[in-house]
Amino acid sequence: MALRGGDRARSARSGSKQEMSVEEFKKWLMKFDSDKDGRISQSELRAAIRSRGGWFMTTRKSGRGISEADVDGSGYIDENEIDSLLEFAEGSMGFKFY
Repeated sequence: MALRGGDRARSARSGSKQEMSVEEFKKWLMKFDSDKDGRISQSELRAAIRSRGGWFMTTRKSGRGISEADVDGSGYIDENEIDSLLEFAEGSMGFKFY
């Protein structure tokens, strides 16, 4: 995943946002699908948030992310619902999409 106009050192930890395409974000997020079921659980989303340097209130943030994106109420984010997570990812995970 290439960053536009910068290097990987730019992250949420440094206060700047990591820029990537929506497709790159989807691929990145699915790396946290630890059980390889094609869905993101709350604990997997929490791991993704933590990987971005977000240790503060990760359980609450991941719960909010699931509730915002889980359109069908299954308790998971599947590939059809990842687009619903984009606003949360920009606000709470330090991403900027192009």
